[in-house]
Amino acid sequence: MSKYDVIVLGSGPGGYVTAIRASQLGLKTAVVEKESLGGVCLNWGCIPTKALLKSAQVFEYLKHANDYGLVVKDYDKDFDAVVNRSRNVAEGMSKGVQFLMKKNKIDVINGFGKVKPGKKIDVDGKEYSADHIIIATGARSRELASLPQDGEKVIGYRQAMTLKSQPKKMIVVGSGAIGVEFAYFYNAMGTDVTVVEYLPNIVPVEDIDVSKQMEKSFKKSGIKVMTSAEVTNVDTSGTGVKATVKTKKGEEILEADLVLSAVGIKTNIEGIGLEDVGIAVDRDKILVNKHYQTNIPGYYAIGDVTPGQALAHVASAEGILCVEKIAGHDVEALDYGNIPGCTYASPEIASVGLTEKQAKDQGLDIKVGKFPFSASGKASAAGTKDGFVKVIFDAKYGEWLGCHMIGAGVTDMIAEAVLGRKLETTGHEVLKAVHPHPTMSEAVMEAVADAYDEVIHL
Repeated sequence: MSKYDVIVLGSGPGGYVTAIRASQLGLKTAVVEKESLGGVCLNWGCIPTKALLKSAQVFEYLKHANDYGLVVKDYDKDFDAVVNRSRNVAEGMSKGVQFLMKKNKIDVINGFGKVKPGKKIDVDGKEYSADHIIIATGARSRELASLPQDGEKVIGYRQAMTLKSQPKKMIVVGSGAIGVEFAYFYNAMGTDVTVVEYLPNIVPVEDIDVSKQMEKSFKKSGIKVMTSAEVTNVDTSGTGVKATVKTKKGEEILEADLVLSAVGIKTNIEGIGLEDVGIAVDRDKILVNKHYQTNIPGYYAIGDVTPGQALAHVASAEGILCVEKIAGHDVEALDYGNIPGCTYASPEIASVGLTEKQAKDQGLDIKVGKFPFSASGKASAAGTKDGFVKVIFDAKYGEWLGCHMIGAGVTDMIAEAVLGRKLETTGHEVLKAVHPHPTMSEAVMEAVADAYDEVIHL
């Protein structure tokens, strides 16, 4: 039986990052993976979807070339080539993880792993042991009883990335990051898209102003949006699908080529031996303490299988902290209130901290500032004037409580707010930090200035 200091079950952005950090700390490490290195994120999620979205963005530039004083008389799309490019990007990233495993002398064990008592893992009948076993098996697309996925007419995100032909009409159920990104992609490529959201606003976890702007931008681009609506039945007996949608006004029948179910995720914890070991679970989440230890000594869990936010960067951060604690380091617990969230549609969405409503619900006395990209010189020059930056500060102490952005490139801008909040900066300090001109990032400074009644360009 092979013996390790650490075995990581799963090689997504939680698992492979954890394994690398463990190896850096001098721990003999192995990672178990049943499919491709990189997990869902690199192969079926974060990375290939961004490749699809980039193709859609370039296609939109071609459509609007005249807006930039350019004449493009003849252009078209090759849907198969767009999909193939996405797959090639994913394959390249997965090979990159293979290289990192070799570079860091990490053993890769291919197969389906199950945890066993006595700090052991069974991989397709072969046993391995370790002093520390870290579960990082991630999650998959969640299915609703009213919306079972058949992989053809009712699909999840995996099928949405590799369709053999582009649908003429598509219904997207759910308007979180996955639903919104695919709605944008297919609409930009020419598909007639309808988004159905159960809650009163799309991207419902965001600040209400962001949700309203996203709906406005979607409608302007031709995406139909139905909120406070629920798909109660899908008829797939014909050539396409007929979805029954319950709204406040009654039932409506929508017809399309297919339905994309984007109603959240379900953790991959079935059949991996949790019951045999006695690891405590609440619903479909593995219970852990602030150092990601389960109730059974020697067994840990990170990423989507735990109660924290189901985000790639959260899984990576958790894994690093987990193995640093194992290695005896004095680690600071992760601040889940300072985790940025990003949606990569057009316009992009990025946010961190409290929304305005959450701050008010906590009874905080706040200052709110907002700066529209329509007043930004860089945004005007780039032709990307939709959106804004919104900031929320504590009126008494100047603490940066929240930052919410919607617009071009904001997913690259949100790190300023994350770092500022981590370093406990105040609004006045942000104002005195000179921002380069002309940039989209100036909108952060201007929004802060608006909160303190010092805004220049409004």
